[in-house]
Amino acid sequence: MFLPSFFKSANIKASGNDFSTWISSIGGHSSRAGTQVNTESALALAALRACVTLLAESVAQLPCELYRKDSKGGRERATDHPLYDVIHSQPNKKDTTFEYYEQAQGNLGIEGNHIALIDRDGSGYVKELIPIHPKKVRVLKGQDGLPYYNLLEFDEILPMRMVHHIKAFSLDGFVGLSPIATNADSIGLALATEHHAAAVFQRGATMSGVIERPDTAAPITDQSKVDRLLEKFNERHGGGLRNAFSVALLQEGMSYKQLAMDNEKAQLLESRNFGVGEICRLYKIPLHMVQHQDKSSSWGSGIEQMSLGYVIYTLMAWIKRHEAAMMRDLLLPSERKNLYIEFNVSGLLRGDQKARYEAYAIGRNWGWLSVNDIRRLENMSPITGGDRYLTPLNMSDSGKAANTLNATPDQMKNIEELLCRA
Repeated sequence: MFLPSFFKSANIKASGNDFSTWISSIGGHSSRAGTQVNTESALALAALRACVTLLAESVAQLPCELYRKDSKGGRERATDHPLYDVIHSQPNKKDTTFEYYEQAQGNLGIEGNHIALIDRDGSGYVKELIPIHPKKVRVLKGQDGLPYYNLLEFDEILPMRMVHHIKAFSLDGFVGLSPIATNADSIGLALATEHHAAAVFQRGATMSGVIERPDTAAPITDQSKVDRLLEKFNERHGGGLRNAFSVALLQEGMSYKQLAMDNEKAQLLESRNFGVGEICRLYKIPLHMVQHQDKSSSWGSGIEQMSLGYVIYTLMAWIKRHEAAMMRDLLLPSERKNLYIEFNVSGLLRGDQKARYEAYAIGRNWGWLSVNDIRRLENMSPITGGDRYLTPLNMSDSGKAANTLNATPDQMKNIEELLCRA
């Protein structure tokens, strides 16, 4: 087994006042709307689940690469490094890279933290990353100011070098804040609205009311008759969609008076739409990306512009959290000068084909892109002779231009002949 031998190397026990404790919230939170908000109930909201899974799948689909800086200021994939296969192809024996990064970002979106145990070889290189649920870990602050990780299930404490920890927004720098915990009221209100909508359809199209008899009618003194009348009415005209459109016939001059507001007056649809907007605002997700149509957007007029806005203003911050934490936890200090980890987001930042090709043409004609540069951006293999750069003939150095003004007539004639040949 991996875990027992893994713990033996830690050799840390909690005792006395060695640690000050921070712990992420494990239980649920009661919202002011009266609903209980926890991981399960929050994920039951379609909008929240869509936001969390969208971020998780967006991160998981990106290739994660380990690069090495070369002497010319460029870079190359460090495929010979032991860490490359771990972060790019197989984080551990069980998970694929997609599954691992999807779970990591999913926990960040729900719990505010992603934690994985690091299994290293004898040289200190990472062999595996074993994800563990954040609720099963308590984060401790040591006397040295560094975090330590208490695995509650095994009652063991691991130092920082044996744990890979990615935090969402944090106030103390040790534990990321859970969006569900910090925004229980907004999520609870959306849950209460969904519960109300479900109750409307469960009870039927008409909510509670009273049956009135005319003043001239003799009062019913037998309570059993009143009970039978109400039961019969509810049986025929209540109880959900089955009786939603049935026709009521009241005898003896009776009339039905509705007391509660109907769906239109209660603005049920508007309230549900507002809840979707609040959750999307919580995760900074544009409404169209959770299949919720909106008439306007502040991120551009087209789907392409709004999608680019999602990548730049929402997804990129999460990617940088992943990259920075991996650089800190997975690379040796001596390696960080020449090696770095990066998610390839070029595919998400591409415009449409026509716009890309026009941009490539500008870069090629003005000399800052070669054929192979363009082919790399399009995920195509390089070609022989494709590394040459063009120089526009109508551009020249300003110093050389000044010397041209002082040229002799014969020199100017030679320059004109050269320009005509070009």
